[in-house]
Amino acid sequence: MSREQQDLLSATALGVFRLNGQFLSAAEELARPAGLTAAWWQVLGAVLGRPLPVAGIARAMGITRQSVQRIADLLVDKGLAEYVPNPAHRRAKLLRPTTEGRAAIDRIDPGHADLAARLADRLGEEGFAETVRVLERLTAAMDSVTGSDRSGSD
Repeated sequence: MSREQQDLLSATALGVFRLNGQFLSAAEELARPAGLTAAWWQVLGAVLGRPLPVAGIARAMGITRQSVQRIADLLVDKGLAEYVPNPAHRRAKLLRPTTEGRAAIDRIDPGHADLAARLADRLGEEGFAETVRVLERLTAAMDSVTGSDRSGSD
């Protein structure tokens, strides 16, 4: 690896770490009025489209199963999510949002839409879409070179 390549890797990592902090801060601010944390929102958001097992959520999010399990159990205790049987695996129940969980996510939507609009104004529609494509390419490349596919498939 050349020194320039190492510098590019370091600059990329530092930029992503800073961006992660910015997104977490914004997510906490958006989620708070709905009675959620950023982490709760993230886990609920992962199962809005379809119920998933905790391990599948963890893979999709790139974090440990234990972290997701802790949050999933809290969401269930608070009535924001529920465990349902998994036809593909007897022991690995599926997590899905309850009506209350969906309502909490719905309360976030106006702030989320506003932030998206402000970013689109700043980046431009095509620039925003290109940002997503670059991040997807970077994620796929990291998965490939580190062997850490986080696709979330079971």
